[in-house]
Amino acid sequence: MIFLTALPLFWIMISASRGGHWGAWMPSSISAFEGTCVSIPCRFDFPDELRPAVVHGVWYFNSPYPKNYPPVVFKSRTQVVHESFQGRSRLLGDLGLRNCTLLLSNVSPELGGKYYFRGDLGGYNQYTFSEHSVLDIVNTPNIVVPPEVVAGTEVEVSCMVPDNCPELRPELSWLGHEGLGEPAVLGRLREDEGTWVQVSLLHFVPTREANGHRLGCQASFPNTTLQFEGYASLDVKYPPVIVEMNSSVEAIEGSHVSLLCGADSNPPPLLTWMRDGTVLREAVAESLLLELEEVTPAEDGVYACLAENAYGQDNRTVGLSVMYAPWKPTVNGTMVAVEGETVSILCSTQSNPDPILTIFKEKQILSTVIYESELQLELPAVSPEDDGEYWCVAENQYGQRATAFNLSVEFAPVLLLESHCAAARDTVQCLCVVKSNPEPSVAFELPSRNVTVNESEREFVYSERSGLVLTSILTLRGQAQAPPRVICTARNLYGAKSLELPFQGAHRLMWAKIGPVGAVVTFAILIAIVCYITQTRRKKNVTESPSFSAGDNPPVLFSSDFRISGAPEKYESKEVSTLESH
Repeated sequence: MIFLTALPLFWIMISASRGGHWGAWMPSSISAFEGTCVSIPCRFDFPDELRPAVVHGVWYFNSPYPKNYPPVVFKSRTQVVHESFQGRSRLLGDLGLRNCTLLLSNVSPELGGKYYFRGDLGGYNQYTFSEHSVLDIVNTPNIVVPPEVVAGTEVEVSCMVPDNCPELRPELSWLGHEGLGEPAVLGRLREDEGTWVQVSLLHFVPTREANGHRLGCQASFPNTTLQFEGYASLDVKYPPVIVEMNSSVEAIEGSHVSLLCGADSNPPPLLTWMRDGTVLREAVAESLLLELEEVTPAEDGVYACLAENAYGQDNRTVGLSVMYAPWKPTVNGTMVAVEGETVSILCSTQSNPDPILTIFKEKQILSTVIYESELQLELPAVSPEDDGEYWCVAENQYGQRATAFNLSVEFAPVLLLESHCAAARDTVQCLCVVKSNPEPSVAFELPSRNVTVNESEREFVYSERSGLVLTSILTLRGQAQAPPRVICTARNLYGAKSLELPFQGAHRLMWAKIGPVGAVVTFAILIAIVCYITQTRRKKNVTESPSFSAGDNPPVLFSSDFRISGAPEKYESKEVSTLESH
């Protein structure tokens, strides 16, 4: 390592065989550019009691021992040198002054090696110093870059070249420093062992873009063609910046999704994919791919990529939108209401994109919203017409789902206009048609004869229900000439309604013609009816009435002239002869 501060000279003292001191000093290493010269500074000492008239010296190359016949670099006695050094070596120092400095000119790579000095004071007073100087022949400047260069922090880069040739002085210039900073030349500095270097400094604040930048230094020697260049690549450390990432991603449910995150940093970052604080994948790399197989709506959301190294971190997010068909709608609200109440029904679903929501009743659109996940249906003052089946339908471009629901509107009985009595031949059939919710109880009353028959007495009345409409049928059979008054009464928990059933058809005129005789006959028939009903009810108190399967016909009440039946003509049953006595 090169130090720019001069240190005290290091002297090598060697004990002589004669009680005095032999000592020598020279730099342990020294450098020179190829084709230039080098001056190897050298000083030596010997015991004071030796007073030689003349002091000689010899420089050897690569070996200190004469018996090995090392190449002679310089010899003061004979000037005879090795051919490699002819005309290229001379002594700059004065041996009499104990200065053994050597100058080598036009140095070439083969002159690189170890140089030893031997003092010759005459006779046996000769000594080869074991310490030596190593000559290094170079052809590139030395660019010194700090071990750590961080973006945004000022840095000092130096260019150093040997300056040990008194005949040629190097001049330094920077290459590729444009945009970095202006160089400052420190000049010639002495090193720790007495050698010299020429130094130029470059101060700048590096950016991440400077990473890998090739910075050069050139050493040239005036009035020569000698030029030497050296280069160093900047290793700039900087925090991550995410430079590559998906924009928002839309994917259809069940498809494959790839999310890419790439970051620029030095050193390479630790990349981490996360969602809702959960690490999904991480690796030390310049880019990291997150693979999602057969995505579901549960994977819809925001994904984050975090890039970090010792110098900082960066993060970015990407939204994944999973497109899917609507889920089956759910319906919340009042499903049973009393006539006149306000009903609020909420239909909701989930889809991406939001669906078109529609509520239908009997193919009629009641309410709809576009690109909403909820639909509120308000029915103020519901009526029986609002009772029935409804559908909530949700649809988008990926599919359609629907849910059916029923609204039950409860109301007092309403006797419909279809209610009437009609005569055909010897039969009178009375229909009581009631619309009601919940189902009503229906009774037929013959007020002039103080007779009432209700639907629970299936021997006399047949009923069938279709939706909210209940039809109860009372059939009268016989030779009767005048029809009785029949009143139908329907009742449920919300109220009761009664209606005297009108007669329809030509039989009205016939009753007017029967006269007193018909009245007598009719009276006899009604007495028979009353007696039969009374007897039947007594029997029911003793034993329960038998049950009937769906295909059985209900029983018939009759006399020789007049019968009360619980079934329409299509359910007509055989007459029971045991009742003829009435």
